[in-house]
Amino acid sequence: MYDVPVGDVWLKDQIAHLKQEVTDAGLGFEVVESVNIHDDIKIGLPTRDQYIENYKQTIKNLSEYGVKVICYNFMPVFDWLRTDLSYQLSDGSNAMAYQPQMLTDDPNEMIKQIMSGSKGFAMPGWEPERLAHIQQLFAKYRDVDSQKLLENLKYFFDGIMPTCEKYDVRMAMHPDDPPFPLFGLPRIYKNREDMLKIEQLYESRYNGFTICTGSLGENPKNDVPAIIREFVKKDRAPFIHARNIRFMNPEKTEFHESDHLSADGSIDMYEVIRALADNDYDGYIRPDHGRNIWGENGRPGYGLYDRALGIAYLNGLWEACMKAKK
Repeated sequence: MYDVPVGDVWLKDQIAHLKQEVTDAGLGFEVVESVNIHDDIKIGLPTRDQYIENYKQTIKNLSEYGVKVICYNFMPVFDWLRTDLSYQLSDGSNAMAYQPQMLTDDPNEMIKQIMSGSKGFAMPGWEPERLAHIQQLFAKYRDVDSQKLLENLKYFFDGIMPTCEKYDVRMAMHPDDPPFPLFGLPRIYKNREDMLKIEQLYESRYNGFTICTGSLGENPKNDVPAIIREFVKKDRAPFIHARNIRFMNPEKTEFHESDHLSADGSIDMYEVIRALADNDYDGYIRPDHGRNIWGENGRPGYGLYDRALGIAYLNGLWEACMKAKK
């Protein structure tokens, strides 16, 4: 809900309208993304208690309309970062890309680049009214390191998890994207070790993860299929973003988003789906990101046609993996 300011309650009439849109299209309404967390919670300001109360009310309201999983993140300032929203690929399509040598030292300049490349579309986690005060926001985070950010995440969990358990809504934290520090800001969900720390902050199946294969896969040291196997077995992975990226240099420091095929990307999607199938995964999964193809000129990173092809490919992999088990 891009029209709801971060930190405000998602009201029942707004949720009802959104659910009607979804069900009218013949779909189910059980997972929502980007119920974003106010920076005061992440920073640990005294005002966080009211924002946590608002979040608890949103959880309750969503549960009344059948939502079972909320995908969110705990990234400071930038929910995600790319240096190019329309990187030209050899097949004539375009996709979002990250090339560290293109990063500017000025966060304001990066914001201008992202906003100017958005083609007028709302970009998740890039609320103009919030980022308009970027210098003040950076100043507020000046004393927040990774340990402090983890402590503030625990405070958030302690506040909301009883509500999650009461209303049967699971929280699924999305990895940092990209999974390494930028502009001196801390990152706390980069790899398996971080996930182990986060799950120990509040021992409950309602404290779970969105395992985004693309975000975790942006660090070539992450064994994404192994991470999936471990956390699915522990019932800590209610949501999977199955997407692919392709590294652009031998050092594997640059990447662009690709179609979902294993042959075209750097992540073995067969092993990803096999890890899910081997553990009889019954949570939620979706294709994510990809290219703009066939002349499409919509929201960067969310090409409709390429994600539709991704669904077909993932369904085929799932059927093959399940039949191979018999």
